[in-house]
Amino acid sequence: MPEAPIDLDALRWQAVLDRVAAPDCGGFLYAVTTQGVFCRPGCPARPPLRRNTRFFADARAAEAEGFRACKRCDPKGERAALHAAAVQAACDLIEQAEAMPSLAALAACAGYARHHFLRLFRDVTGVTPRSYAEGVRARRLQAALAAGDRVAEAVAGAGFGSESRVYEDTGRHLGMTPGAARRGGAGEVIRIAHADSAMGPLLVGATEAGICFIGFAEPPAALEGDLRARFPQARVEPAAAALAEAVRAVVGFLAEPAAALALPLDLRGTAFQRRVWEALTRIPLGETRTYAGLAAEMGMPAATRAVARACARNPVSLAVPCHRVVGASGDLTGYRWGVPRKAALLAGERRARRGGAA
Repeated sequence: MPEAPIDLDALRWQAVLDRVAAPDCGGFLYAVTTQGVFCRPGCPARPPLRRNTRFFADARAAEAEGFRACKRCDPKGERAALHAAAVQAACDLIEQAEAMPSLAALAACAGYARHHFLRLFRDVTGVTPRSYAEGVRARRLQAALAAGDRVAEAVAGAGFGSESRVYEDTGRHLGMTPGAARRGGAGEVIRIAHADSAMGPLLVGATEAGICFIGFAEPPAALEGDLRARFPQARVEPAAAALAEAVRAVVGFLAEPAAALALPLDLRGTAFQRRVWEALTRIPLGETRTYAGLAAEMGMPAATRAVARACARNPVSLAVPCHRVVGASGDLTGYRWGVPRKAALLAGERRARRGGAA
């Protein structure tokens, strides 16, 4: 029997209610006839009545019918592009500076008042300028230690005033002592296996303790380079047979995320990062949380930005499902493997959840 035609408008209406645009909806905007505006599917405004809703392929089509862009969700992306450019310029300034630029200097360069720039920077990056600068110093320190620099030289070169500032809070900067970071996995063996998946090339890496890396959607060499950067002194060995079961599980999840991806993991991070990663694994299939909501569930409502940073540093995507965390407005925020793939994973999980409830 021929398949029933897809009701695209029904899919789009469901996406409006879910505030997440699924890939099978195609790119679209919706307009509210009673208000004369058009919005993104993730608009935080209350969903309109179905009879007052029209769908358009793009902003030009909506404007041709007399609708204007919503000021809340910025469907044309004009305001977001200006904000992103200003924040990127500030990030570049922080990256290039030896010492942390003041908030006043960063705001002045961006052309905003300090309080407005601070809020804007947090909205775009998920962290404050100071936290971003601390991350820059930590990356410099980690890179220098991985290259074999002496601890004292690496600490000074990264911009820390003294070794004591690093040792007094090693978890915050490296997740381990500088000496351990300098060894960079020396004496360890990382077994790896490459495969093809529904979302492109896949790489799974594992230590004796469990899976330590899952990456996909990039060229195999880039994925392996990412893993080697995390364990620069470790011996990396192909082990397709030993990791076959784990690879099959990940490939299956990428094709149809019908159940949680349960694998033995070797998670290396600070105590706080591991706590966030554990919280991510408790988000049910087909559901999402905001960064603020996840922080509140952990009993730390003031730690929203720190939670966002921990999500960004997750080394085992899919097994620790950071794709289930969305922005406060419901929009799909940045994802290491691409926002379209985040949307596809969430759409697949929602289908599986609806199928299980049927």
